[in-house]
Amino acid sequence: MSGIIVDDNCKRFFDRIKSRKEFRYVIFYIKDETSVEVEKTGERNASYDDFLNDLMVENDGEKECRYGVIDFQYTLCLQGSSETLMEKLILVCWCPNEAKVKKKMLYASTLDALRRSLNDHSRYIQATDYSEASRAVVEAKLRSSGRF
Repeated sequence: MSGIIVDDNCKRFFDRIKSRKEFRYVIFYIKDETSVEVEKTGERNASYDDFLNDLMVENDGEKECRYGVIDFQYTLCLQGSSETLMEKLILVCWCPNEAKVKKKMLYASTLDALRRSLNDHSRYIQATDYSEASRAVVEAKLRSSGRF
């Protein structure tokens, strides 16, 4: 545990995605090493690429860590039926290899607190580079087992 608190707005925005489908995604960040806060949201028509662009931010040329929740859309073809549009909430913990070690440790140690505060039973991935968070990788995980 990192001792970092999760701001109440994080839960509110998570619920606005989960229940009301108001946004496609929300990006969270650790502010001043004291609290997890909402940084940005994506409109309902935003794409997965928009999500990754907002998640994989740079600050003065330095790669930053972030959390993101997306209502991920993909198609699934079940045996004997046509393709079905599916939506799954996915939490991404983005800690690029190039980020400072202290930040990576802070984000990794705060992940469980964020998940608990969101009452989050959705799927999650931890990614250190684009290939681990690419759309193809996420879809493959969802299709292979239906869960991860």
